[in-house]
Amino acid sequence: MIKKIKLNLGCASRPLKNYINIDQDNFKIIKRRYPNLKKIKNLRIYNYNIFKLPFKDSSVDEIRADGLIEHLSFIEEKKFFFEIKRVIKKNGMIRLSTVDFEKNVKQWLNAKDDWIDFHRDDEAAIRECYWFGTYTYKPKNRWGYLTATFYGSQNGKGQYHKNSYTKKKLRAICNKLDFKVVELKNFRWKKNRDHMINLIAKKNH
Repeated sequence: MIKKIKLNLGCASRPLKNYINIDQDNFKIIKRRYPNLKKIKNLRIYNYNIFKLPFKDSSVDEIRADGLIEHLSFIEEKKFFFEIKRVIKKNGMIRLSTVDFEKNVKQWLNAKDDWIDFHRDDEAAIRECYWFGTYTYKPKNRWGYLTATFYGSQNGKGQYHKNSYTKKKLRAICNKLDFKVVELKNFRWKKNRDHMINLIAKKNH
């Protein structure tokens, strides 16, 4: 029986069993950022280039990328999606999640403009979930965690957000790449945080 090739791109704190987990950082660096993360036995994190994956054309069965594409620039976005198209088999699946920029903008506009302090990136602040001028994930004011949904936490290399997405944009990207949208819906990150979009799509040809 041929084993399916399944990739988990930008795995960070969410490495998965039965997937090839790929991230720019090794486990030691990821553990520093997510101290509660437990290492899965025999699990390895590969530092492959996501714009030039070491897989043959039409060889990959499934690709996951949770909270990754908002970290890609406009130029990188194009390279990434065409690379995904290259490696995925016909009828292969992509499963992506990303920030719903439109919904988060509406939430930001409805929050208080109550600036408290400059952003901190020292280790103590990161451990205490310090988001700009607040110590909470709740969207109480514009300059706390809500702002980080647009720009990233900025507590480490690669955590900046460079791009934004809506359901309409993701559907248009799938049409351009000849992927059929199987599911496109909203959910909340960690049940009570960012408004997110979940996309599942299948390669037609």
